[in-house]
Amino acid sequence: MTVLDTRALNRATLARQYLLGRADTSVHDAVAHLCGMQAQEPQEPFIGLWSRLHAFRPQDLDDALTGRKVVRTHLMRRTVHLVTADDALAWRARHDTMLRQRVMATYRSELAGIDVEEVAAAGRAVMADQQPRTMAALVEQLEGRWPTPPRRVLGELLVAALVPMVQLPPRGLWRTRAGVRNLPLATWLGRDIDPLSSDDRDPTGQQMVRRYLAAHGPAATADLRSWCGLAGLPAAVEAIREELVAFRDERGRVLLDLPDAPRPHPDTPAPVRFLPAFDNVILGYHDRSRIIDDAHLGLSVAGRRAVLVDGRVAATWTVHDEQLAITPLRPLSSPEREAVHAEALALTVFLDEGVERVHITADGA
Repeated sequence: MTVLDTRALNRATLARQYLLGRADTSVHDAVAHLCGMQAQEPQEPFIGLWSRLHAFRPQDLDDALTGRKVVRTHLMRRTVHLVTADDALAWRARHDTMLRQRVMATYRSELAGIDVEEVAAAGRAVMADQQPRTMAALVEQLEGRWPTPPRRVLGELLVAALVPMVQLPPRGLWRTRAGVRNLPLATWLGRDIDPLSSDDRDPTGQQMVRRYLAAHGPAATADLRSWCGLAGLPAAVEAIREELVAFRDERGRVLLDLPDAPRPHPDTPAPVRFLPAFDNVILGYHDRSRIIDDAHLGLSVAGRRAVLVDGRVAATWTVHDEQLAITPLRPLSSPEREAVHAEALALTVFLDEGVERVHITADGA
């Protein structure tokens, strides 16, 4: 079985993620291809799309959100993701059990003794009037029936697990600060959520596996599990196994992939790219060594924005006091610093936040 080293996996990942070369595609199609974008921080997807698409305009994402082509909803890993409307409807039922289990595990003591189906029915009844509500407003109408759980806990159970919700615009629009107003996903889109299939071969899971590999492969089933938060989708993987090709990584793990997916030569040049916080190009794997050193793994889960140099996380970046500050995590060569500076200048133009200076601090260890 062919062994793919870390650099080969890195270049394959960059190619799939539109980070080896910016793509000429629409916002909708990019979000679909990427299997969604982590969007807990509302402005971060704009940066992720700017780094991936030619001539990206924030208005294009705004239009997709207000036009109900993409939505913000709790999905993979129980985090808020920006996904296409079609994917939200197709995937939500497949994530339902995981979403419930994660909320219940997080708040096990606070929710002890709660009948979740009763809470779910009550939440759906409140939202049946099709009026957007904040989480607090929803809980206010229910807390008399369940006075014991903290309001925040009961609210998270409802909006992140029990009642499939979408976070309505203006939340998530370009340079807009807005609180979260929730509406049932099916109400906002005018279409019902796809029911969970009774087919043991897990057809929805099969689609997710193919889509994940197209955007993140080659990858192990542990990587797939880390991306979606589901239990590895074993039936789906088994059902399509003959469609896939297999490799090994340097750690001996079996990696699956689509046969015709791009796997560029390891020596393919990789441009500097600025990543948003919580980008799935890092978080979408169990083994993240293809793109970030083990010593820096904490940066990705802490929400630090990263800079890719030669395809790997080599610096972090922030915008503060009219300055875009870049902090290298390793020594950068003179050509690398020049390339980072040039891409940073382009980013300041895109951000249009009055940034007057780009500063690269002293190299890290």
